[in-house]
Amino acid sequence: MALMNITKIGWAALLAAMAGDLLVSLLLGRLYPGYSNLKMSVSALGNPSSPVRLFFNAWMLLEGILFLVSIPALHGRFAKTSAALAGATAVFVAAFAVGACVLTCFFSVGETKEVQTLASKIHGAGSAIGFTLFLFVPLLLALLCFKGGDNLLGAASAFCFVLSLACFALFVMSDKEAFAGTVISYEGLWQRLNLLFMYLPLALVALAK
Repeated sequence: MALMNITKIGWAALLAAMAGDLLVSLLLGRLYPGYSNLKMSVSALGNPSSPVRLFFNAWMLLEGILFLVSIPALHGRFAKTSAALAGATAVFVAAFAVGACVLTCFFSVGETKEVQTLASKIHGAGSAIGFTLFLFVPLLLALLCFKGGDNLLGAASAFCFVLSLACFALFVMSDKEAFAGTVISYEGLWQRLNLLFMYLPLALVALAK
């Protein structure tokens, strides 16, 4: 019974972390004069001059904790299917929770990309590692689902992996001078779509349980 309760808490924490990540940033963006959810990254909400910095940083810490709390449920769901793939999934989610969430709370980006501080460099490194590893979670889930016989969820996860990879590539390209003034320069849009497609397979797994 205790294990069942822990598992239910884990799934709830996972859904709360993912939904909150998308919704909180959109809400705080509306409270930040001059901020554009389409054109600016989520991390910009936590820069030193941001009027919503404290709220954003507090949420990022909570989000990281929620992701960490969800790991036992996620790992337990697939451990019997493949211990290696389930373990890798757990590690990648943990890396995202710490590198892209918890570290963001304590190490903010600069007011502009030209302002490079120790905090912004730590933030950049942590986010890069966390996002890059988390990018492969939908692929791992696809392999686990196919291996476990859930071909429909496996196909959906694989499709989301392709879409998230494409959005991640556009996000990386968004600040290049060659794409200034084009839809590719919409950094915030591509980052949020990248997150959406990375989160969707996890949401489907959590809702199924």
